[in-house]
Amino acid sequence: MFKKILIANRGEIACRVMRTAKKMGIATVAVYSDADAKAPHVEMADEAVHIGPAPAAESYLIADKIIQACKDTGAEAVHPGYGFLSERASFVEALDKAGIAFIGPPAPAIAAMGDKIESKKLAKEAGVNVVPGYLGEIADTDEAVKIANDIGYPVMMKASAGGGGKGMRLAFSEKDVREGFEATKREGLASFGDDRVFIEKFIEEPRHIEIQVLGDKHGNIVYLGERECSIQRRHQKVIEEAPSPFVSPEMRKKMGEQAVALARAVDYHSAGTVELIVSGKDKTGDGFYFLEMNTRLQVEHPVTEEITGVDLVEQMIRVAYGEKLPFAQDDISYNGWAIEARVYAEDPYRGFLPSTGRLTTYRPPYEQRDDEGVVRVDDGVAEGGEVSMFYDPMIAKLITHGEDRETAIDLAVEALDAFELDGLADNVDFLSALLQHERFRSGNITTKFIEEEYPEGFQGAPASDELKQDLAALAALVAMTEETRMALIDGQLGHPVFPSPFQVVLLDGDEYEVTVQPEEGSTLIAVDDDEPMDVVADYTPGQSLLVAEVDDRRRIVQVRRNGRGFKLITRGAVHEARMLPRHVADLAHHMIEKEPPDLSRFLMAPMPGLLTRLEVKAGDKVEAGQPLAVVEAMKMENILRAEKSATVKEIPAGEGESLMVDQVIMEFE
Repeated sequence: MFKKILIANRGEIACRVMRTAKKMGIATVAVYSDADAKAPHVEMADEAVHIGPAPAAESYLIADKIIQACKDTGAEAVHPGYGFLSERASFVEALDKAGIAFIGPPAPAIAAMGDKIESKKLAKEAGVNVVPGYLGEIADTDEAVKIANDIGYPVMMKASAGGGGKGMRLAFSEKDVREGFEATKREGLASFGDDRVFIEKFIEEPRHIEIQVLGDKHGNIVYLGERECSIQRRHQKVIEEAPSPFVSPEMRKKMGEQAVALARAVDYHSAGTVELIVSGKDKTGDGFYFLEMNTRLQVEHPVTEEITGVDLVEQMIRVAYGEKLPFAQDDISYNGWAIEARVYAEDPYRGFLPSTGRLTTYRPPYEQRDDEGVVRVDDGVAEGGEVSMFYDPMIAKLITHGEDRETAIDLAVEALDAFELDGLADNVDFLSALLQHERFRSGNITTKFIEEEYPEGFQGAPASDELKQDLAALAALVAMTEETRMALIDGQLGHPVFPSPFQVVLLDGDEYEVTVQPEEGSTLIAVDDDEPMDVVADYTPGQSLLVAEVDDRRRIVQVRRNGRGFKLITRGAVHEARMLPRHVADLAHHMIEKEPPDLSRFLMAPMPGLLTRLEVKAGDKVEAGQPLAVVEAMKMENILRAEKSATVKEIPAGEGESLMVDQVIMEFE
C-alpha cells in the first residue's frame, strides 16, 4: 500500500480524503495557497506545501506545482478530490510521466468523458439512452438558433467542458438563445478554457438521478445504486439523497447496467458517476437519458457510502494501488436512507447572493452514529476562518442516515436547527425549509422544485401555530431567566416578580398572552387560554443554543439578543420576539417604524465580484428589464437589469473593477 499520498485540493474534500488515508495508516501531504495558510486541511495533514497566491489559476490549477510538491515530500500518489485538476487528462499524463500514481481513472477515460459532445457519442455507441440534441460544434449564434428551432423548445445550451452548474443556459425561445449563447461560451472559456457549446432537448418534469460506479484495474466494475439530486438552484445541487424515491428496483438495474456498460467502453477504473436526466412523466422505467459522466469523486458521495457501507475514498486508493475490488455486484446491498444538505455561504433572503467573510461562529451539530441514526458533518472550515471569494462558497455538508426517508429527513432538520453560523450569510434556513416542505417530503420533486415553490424568493419557512406557541413560551422562559439574573445582579435577593401576572410576547408581530410558573425541575407556561405547557430546559443567560422539551416536543432554538428582545432561529426561519408587560405592549403598537431609505435610483452590486462589462453609458435612457452591467462572481456571470425606465446620470464604477457588496455601480436621474 502507498506510504504517503498528496491531496491536490482544499476544504472539506481534502479533509475527507485525509480522514480515510489516516484510517488506512497512510501519511498525507496538503497543498495550500496564500488564502489557505491556516486552513483545517493544512493543520490535518502530516506535511503541507505552499503552492502560490490565492487565485486557483496561480496555485491549485498548476499541475507542475503539484508534481513538484510530490517530489519534494516523497508522495507516491495524488488524490485530486473534485474540481481543480480532478478531471484533467493532461495532469494524469504528467503524473504518470513523473512516476506518481493518480488516485482516479485513466487519462483516456477522463478525456473521453470530459468532452460532453464526444461522451454522448460514446454513450450512444455503448447502448446508453441519450437525450435528443445536436452534438457537433456550433459556429455562431445564428447556427445555434437554427439548431434550437429544429430540436424544438425548450432547449439547454451547455459548455462542452462544463460542470458544477457553470456554462449552462435554458432557452424557451429564439430570443433566449440569442441572448444566452455567447454568455454560455464565455462562461465555458472562463471556467474551463473551452468555449464550445452544444444544444439538447430539455426534458420536462425532469429529475436528476445519478449512478455511482466503481471499477478496478482488473476489469471488475460495479454500480452502487443511485442518488437523487433533483433539488437544484441554477443547476447547482443543494440537497441529495440515496436512494431515489422515484426509482424502482427494475429501473435501478437498467440504469446501473447501462452505467457499467459505459464505464467498460472506456476501460474505466476508480470511482465515477454517470449522471442521468429522468422524465417524471415516464412510468415505463425507460425514461432516463445520459447527461454526462463525472470521472471523479462526487460532492454527494457520502449518501452512497451511508446506504452501502462502502468507503469510496478507500476503494479509490486501493484500486490505484492495483488491488481488486473486494466485492461483486451481487454483494452490494442498500440499507436505509441518506440525505445530504450542502451548507453554502450565500444569502437566501437576498436572492442567494454569495457571501464572503470570517466565520465568527462555527459550531456544527454533534456527530452521531447509533441506533437512532447517523449525523455526519464533512467540512473544511473552522471558527475564525475565512470564506474567500476565490473558491467555491460551500462551507460544509450535513449528512444524515436513518432507517427510512422520513427518519433521515427529520434527523437533518433537527441537526440544521443546531447548526450555528455567524459572521456571514448562510443557507441553513433554506435547507431546513426545503426538507420540511410537504412536496419534498412526498418525493414529488423535479429539478424545477425551487423555482416553482419559491417564485418570489425565500422569506423563511412558514411556522405552524403549534411552533409559534412553543416559541412564545420559550421566549417567556428566556426573558424570565434574563430578568432573574438582572435582579440578582442588582442585589434583590429572592425570586424576581414580573410587573404583572400577565405578560405579552410579541412574536413576529403576533401577540401572545403568557403566564410563567416555575416548578421543581421544569416551568409551566400557559400561552393565551390554552392548558399550561411543561417546559424543561437548562438555559443560562448568554447561551446561544436552547434545547428544550415542550410537553413531548423537542425544540432546538438558537437564541440571539436583539436590542431589548431576542431572535429565535429554528425550523428554517428567524423569529423576532419581545417579552413585555401588558401596558407596554399596548403602547408598542403605536410606535412609528422608521422607513428605509429609497435606493431605487442606484444600481448597486448585489454581491462581491468583478465588473466585467457595462452595457450602457451616462446619458442613456433605459427600460425595465434592460441589461445594464455584468458582474462575475464565483466564475458565474450575473446580468444586472434595470428595474424601471430611467436615464443614467453617472457611472462611478469602471469595467475591470472589483466591487464590494452594495457598492454603487451607476446612478439614475
